[in-house]
Amino acid sequence: MKDHIKKVFKAGKAENAGWDDRQEMLSLFHQPGMEFDLKDHLLKDLYKTELKDMDSPNLKKLFNRIWCKIELKNHQAGSKTKYLYTAIGIAAALVIGLFVGIYINSLQTKPETVYYAAHSPKGSVSEVILPDGTVIFLNADSRVRYAMEGENGIREVFLTGEAWFDVAKNPDKPFVVHTSFYDVQVTGTQFNVKAYETDNEVVTTLEEGQVIIQSSEKLKLAEDIILKPGEQAVLSMSSKEFTIRNVNTKWFTSWKDNKLIFINTNLKELVVLLERRYGVEIEVLNKEILGLHFDGTIKNESIIEIMEIMKKALPISYKISGQQIEIASKK
Repeated sequence: MKDHIKKVFKAGKAENAGWDDRQEMLSLFHQPGMEFDLKDHLLKDLYKTELKDMDSPNLKKLFNRIWCKIELKNHQAGSKTKYLYTAIGIAAALVIGLFVGIYINSLQTKPETVYYAAHSPKGSVSEVILPDGTVIFLNADSRVRYAMEGENGIREVFLTGEAWFDVAKNPDKPFVVHTSFYDVQVTGTQFNVKAYETDNEVVTTLEEGQVIIQSSEKLKLAEDIILKPGEQAVLSMSSKEFTIRNVNTKWFTSWKDNKLIFINTNLKELVVLLERRYGVEIEVLNKEILGLHFDGTIKNESIIEIMEIMKKALPISYKISGQQIEIASKK
């Protein structure tokens, strides 16, 4: 009987075990006549088991703790003989449950990737530090979902909105930023990705290192686009074409330092930026003024101070009611 159990377990636990071998092994647990020999086999096998998966419980230590607790109760009990059979039954039952659970779990495919999320609401800028040391600044109304062990073992981030990255170097584990439009792959560098779904452009700005813009499910590129420091890739959502240009990167990354720089920014774009930064809703009553352009820098000013600056620089008037702002042409 014991030799038969040993033979069935050996075949069922083998890496190349077939479905029939595994079914035969599991069927042993449903045969009352084999209960004692089966428990005895599991108890012996338990002490020899060393699990390779570090995330799995240490059954040897766990069983020792269970046994010690039972022994403690034994000193308080009257009948040692009665205790012995009870203890073996309790311990074996626990072992069987643990063994079956872990074994069945081992038959499953690779566990799904665990993702973590971070969100920066309107009116705020958030900083996220990943376990590998990578630093992410999230601009207003932005969110990321990230995993340090993503598909194929890579580090990956899914971005909606705008984020600045300082990626910890690890040549053996690439870092990929997924946007709704294309992917950005790096090993260690500083760059900014602006990918709001409501914007007309998706913009990647490189400060240090190198990034590679790659195809995604939504956008197929003829070839990868490699950026050098000081370069910016702009994808037009209407034409689906890229423009590569040299820029002063600070104009596009200063927001993480709580500063916005506007260079010939039209009022339509300015309204969107102010809504995100201050968490307000802005309505422009006269559409003809949307083409007005504004130059300036915002750092610690309140929304009222900003509106006063704009009022002096542009032919506009405004009215604030709670979180609502109306902008009209100056009469």
